[in-house]
Amino acid sequence: MTHVKVGNDMELQLLRHATLLVSMSGRTLLIDPMLSPAGLMPPIVNSTNQRPNPLVELTCSQDFLQNIDAVLLTHMHRDHFDDAAAELLPKDKPIFCQPEDESKLKELGFYRVIPIFKQNCWEGLNIIRTAGQHGTGEIGIAMSPVSGYILEAKGEPMLYIAGDTIYCSEVESVLGTYHPQVTVVNAGAAQFLNGDPITMTKEDVGDLCRYESETKVVAVHMEAINHCLLSRKALSDYLKREGLQERVFIPLDGEKIVLSDD
Repeated sequence: MTHVKVGNDMELQLLRHATLLVSMSGRTLLIDPMLSPAGLMPPIVNSTNQRPNPLVELTCSQDFLQNIDAVLLTHMHRDHFDDAAAELLPKDKPIFCQPEDESKLKELGFYRVIPIFKQNCWEGLNIIRTAGQHGTGEIGIAMSPVSGYILEAKGEPMLYIAGDTIYCSEVESVLGTYHPQVTVVNAGAAQFLNGDPITMTKEDVGDLCRYESETKVVAVHMEAINHCLLSRKALSDYLKREGLQERVFIPLDGEKIVLSDD
């Protein structure tokens, strides 16, 4: 377990890929659940390899699903909300989502779907939806829409979940407007056979650190889906060369990060 001094107690746990448990303001949010067993889903098409997904198992039992207070979705691509999540998630839990995904979730039987147009205040937690670019050019258009979120609660560090985005002007705008103490980025440099990466590269993570020098970065979205080509080690090696290794935490699957004054 990693301890980082940034504010009152807040806990992040990486389950796998972009699937996180975030505990703040006395509530636990499940972010972007991909709950399938390893190898159950086919490879992402038009990729450099044909390994079935997910590449690794979840590191914890699914008993935690009964203890979450709500679900927060950045978007509904299958590596962020898969068939297993649709089946296993309790239908009575609140699900916060981008407006474009509201009807899809209701069709799946979830009856407490809360679309976030701009922001929503829930149980002492303010959730602000942010924008991003899930790639460039035609690929970026085809992969949209995607969202990120600012999470803030009184007396706790502000958390920015950037979602599936490259480093872009939208991300800079969020950083410059809110100055979050903690930023979760989806790295992995996910890429198809054609076009540029559609999630953050190691250079993107470095640029983000240099742009907002006060934020602590948590890099996830690696080594679990076949078209994510950036490994934890490659990112770590790059950050060491750039002198940024103290700014970025690269959790293993199942690892918890506790953010506190202790």
